Amino acid sequence: MCWSATADLAAGTVITAVGVVCVLRVRRARDLPVAALPLLLGAHQLVEAAVWNAGGGCGPASTAWAGIALPVLPVWVAFGVLLAYCLATRPVDAEVRGHTIGYGVAVPYAPLVLAGYLFATLGALLLSGDRGLRLLGAVLAAGAVVCAALWRLEFASTWCAFAAVASVLVLGWVRRGPGRSGRPGRAGPGDHWFWPPRTNSR
Repeated sequence: MCWSATADLAAGTVITAVGVVCVLRVRRARDLPVAALPLLLGAHQLVEAAVWNAGGGCGPASTAWAGIALPVLPVWVAFGVLLAYCLATRPVDAEVRGHTIGYGVAVPYAPLVLAGYLFATLGALLLSGDRGLRLLGAVLAAGAVVCAALWRLEFASTWCAFAAVASVLVLGWVRRGPGRSGRPGRAGPGDHWFWPPRTNSR
């Protein structure tokens, strides 16, 4: 989230461009979901530019913003199904508050849902065996804390800045090669998607 429609449009364009580069430079098909993350973040910023231009309210742009933020980003299937149901049956409201936008999504057990959302979106990164992905998770976690504090003060929304930093980190991760030990043809110690790393038993 950014502080104006122009800022969201600019940030979304740049972040989407970084995402295109990440996808084009990815070396392994299994790394594509992480490499494509900036595309999703950039699209999110562009959708919010439309929310700004609409002046908030219960419109298609507000629902699209919540659709990306809630059921798309989390990979946890049951959690995503619950949120998708709530979005289909209850209105999503957006309210412009000074230099930030407050989104109202009527979901049951909101604190539990928020905790699950943060765990689903940040937990896998923070527990990864890849140092670059752990750094990305740490930056996003810090960004969530800072943005939440500033949003409660109804000050400028700063998530677009953290989305940009995260996109640059993903680009570095793609260019370096995930889990690379520096020697071609061999997997590094972090070349595992799940933690703890799997071992081959014979």
